[in-house]
Amino acid sequence: MPRLTHEEILHWLREENPAALEQLFARADEVRRAHVGDDIHMRGLIEISSYCVRQCHYCGLRMARSMPRYRMSREEILTAARSAVELGFGTVVLQSGEDFGIEAAWLAEVLRTIKNETPLAITLSLGERLPDELRLWRDAEADRYLLRFETSDPALYAAIHPRRGAAISDRIALLRELRALGYEIGSGVMVGIPGQTYEMLARDIELFESLDLDMVGIGPFLAHPDTPLGAPDVATAGADQVPTSEWMVLKAVALTRLVCPEANLPSTTALATINTLDGREHGLQSGANVFMPILTPAPYRQMYQIYPGKACIDEDATQCNSCLRERIERLGRAVGTGPGGRFTCTASQSLPILRSQPRFSPQKDRPSPLVILP
Repeated sequence: MPRLTHEEILHWLREENPAALEQLFARADEVRRAHVGDDIHMRGLIEISSYCVRQCHYCGLRMARSMPRYRMSREEILTAARSAVELGFGTVVLQSGEDFGIEAAWLAEVLRTIKNETPLAITLSLGERLPDELRLWRDAEADRYLLRFETSDPALYAAIHPRRGAAISDRIALLRELRALGYEIGSGVMVGIPGQTYEMLARDIELFESLDLDMVGIGPFLAHPDTPLGAPDVATAGADQVPTSEWMVLKAVALTRLVCPEANLPSTTALATINTLDGREHGLQSGANVFMPILTPAPYRQMYQIYPGKACIDEDATQCNSCLRERIERLGRAVGTGPGGRFTCTASQSLPILRSQPRFSPQKDRPSPLVILP
């Protein structure tokens, strides 16, 4: 069946008619069911370090910020990984700022221990690291690497990500290197970056498809207030500026499901942050199939604030797990078992399909509370 054209993607990104958007979300949900099923895979997030050498203009971990920092010990990471097994998760995600204090050989030993002691898949999200380090971690049986390019527009990327010395970031090339090393690769973007146009976001979605991504994370742009882009008077792209809204994120998630029908798409914590009531459910109803509950030890959670007000930051892992499972059950979906498979991103299917009943109804600029169907 025909793939979405650039013009069709732009049309749906600009679409504001509630009835038309219900068709988009319903179609994405049907494609999700056909290609990856009804299981929701749980990826336990362990934020292993808040140190970062970058100066990104929106991120609360940027090096210039004066704040308490931490770096988890080997035993703390292993304890968190063991808790993931106890909670029934299939994957842990080891995430940090771009911290070269995390020595490659040390982390490789941690990865081998996790693999020896547990059945978990391991996703790494550690920023731009050297090829030899990435190869070492792959040899230590890391399964996946998540490296968000945030925007595919070079000028916009440069405007919000200052260079680190003479190094030039080319995350697209690095993603291809990661694929060549045997990793499943994941990336993603922020929706509503100041200066981001609909044309830019459409090209981002097309790039997901051309990169053949296995994982795609999409969330709203949320700048920490103690950063250059956290100021209230930041300039935007005017009439063509992509809004930072739940409604806009859901459109991007749904279109991504259509162009990458077999990829793993999380309903992100950032989405839940802008709609704490049922943002996660809306993500799952628009094509997503992954949750990423936080397993970071409590003493460190407040020190890992990429943006303020992160959803569920004060819940312990057991409480969060129970809440998410209840949400999944209310949707008539199931928690997946095992690490979850590799899904190859393929061409999209056509859009025209309608459900007989709406799953949620738009209200102003975002979906209203979820309506559970019988």
